[in-house]
Amino acid sequence: MTILPLYIDPGTGSMLFSILIGAAATLFFLAKALWLKLKLVFAGKKGVQEDKSYKKYVIYCEDKRYFTVFLPVAEEFEKRGIELTYYTGTEDDPIYEKNFSFVKAECIGTGNVAYAKLNMLSAGIVLMTTPGLQVYQLKRSKNVKHYSHIFHSCTDSTMYRLFGLDYFDSVLMTGDYQADDIRLLEKQRDLPAKELVTVGCTYLDVLKDKIASIPAEEKHEFTVLVSPSWGKSALLGLYGEKLLDPLVKSGMKIIVRPHPQSRISEKEMLDRLVERYKDNANLSWDNERDNIYSLKKADIMISDFSGIVYDYTFLCDKPVMYANAEMDLLPYDIYDTGHEPWAVTTLQEIGIPIKEEDFPRIAEVIKNASDSPELAAKRAHYKAEAWQHIGEAGKRTADYMISTLEKIELSKISKITAK
Repeated sequence: MTILPLYIDPGTGSMLFSILIGAAATLFFLAKALWLKLKLVFAGKKGVQEDKSYKKYVIYCEDKRYFTVFLPVAEEFEKRGIELTYYTGTEDDPIYEKNFSFVKAECIGTGNVAYAKLNMLSAGIVLMTTPGLQVYQLKRSKNVKHYSHIFHSCTDSTMYRLFGLDYFDSVLMTGDYQADDIRLLEKQRDLPAKELVTVGCTYLDVLKDKIASIPAEEKHEFTVLVSPSWGKSALLGLYGEKLLDPLVKSGMKIIVRPHPQSRISEKEMLDRLVERYKDNANLSWDNERDNIYSLKKADIMISDFSGIVYDYTFLCDKPVMYANAEMDLLPYDIYDTGHEPWAVTTLQEIGIPIKEEDFPRIAEVIKNASDSPELAAKRAHYKAEAWQHIGEAGKRTADYMISTLEKIELSKISKITAK
């Protein structure tokens, strides 16, 4: 009898392992939930006994890079002495460095392991940046009273993958302009109207204070920051060496800050570029968690349709050049609205366009790309539109979470007393 060896390629093996881990985690939390129900039944107090796993206020921070989105909210709960549960996907989330007394941080992992816990969660209100609730693995728990989405950038409300915001109870916006597209999709898809509240931009409030505290360089060299989005339509994926080669030859100081997702989805491309320019002293790569250090140093930015354009213009009030502002909109909610994204039309107003044929003389193009009072006025206009209530986002978000849960609990009491 011949025994044939079986081979599973690494990709398939990784996928199967992920499925097994997810299934195990799901079974664990299902069993835990069933055990709680059985305890209630045998105690004869079903519906009366207090659910000890219930948490009034919950933040889900899927990755530490969203820490600055939630920090002002967490600080507000801490200041008020109100307990807040902070679920994070990363063990080195900076939340642990804060030593809060009322904000309880817990790492719940990522992917299926995290979703299994969240899908069984018992809570009052859950705040998250993660889109796609009830669309993919992350489901609405029947024991959560309210789900709220908060934006992690000043851009379109419909630049998520399809149905990104459809099943939230509320959306906390950075500016009033984000409401129009949400309402349009609700009508098109026959969805109940969500509560839309403009609170401002939490992470920009944080970065505004941090960037102001960074000392100026003693010997500053003119610096170009290349900071694109990710994907085939983005700057590095589309042009790569065609743009970076002439930039390096110009002798100017170049900082390249890839999108965090590029390090995951485009690792081969990035590794190739890093290797290509490893001996060029005037080009450096920025892999810091915060983008503000590169933003502070840069005299001009070259980007595409990335949201970092608005971080740069709103925080630094400096000119931006864009080499490509086109992307395939089909997989995104914006496609169903029938119009161009706010981020694209706005970039055409505040940015300076460059084309591929300009790359060989990029040094000359940059030197001639002068700022103007007209561009500065447009930057100020769109900043006022997209970043409202500057410095107040954490307070307004906490106020909303607390008042919303109070309304829900009062409504429940009123229904009980009315019977």
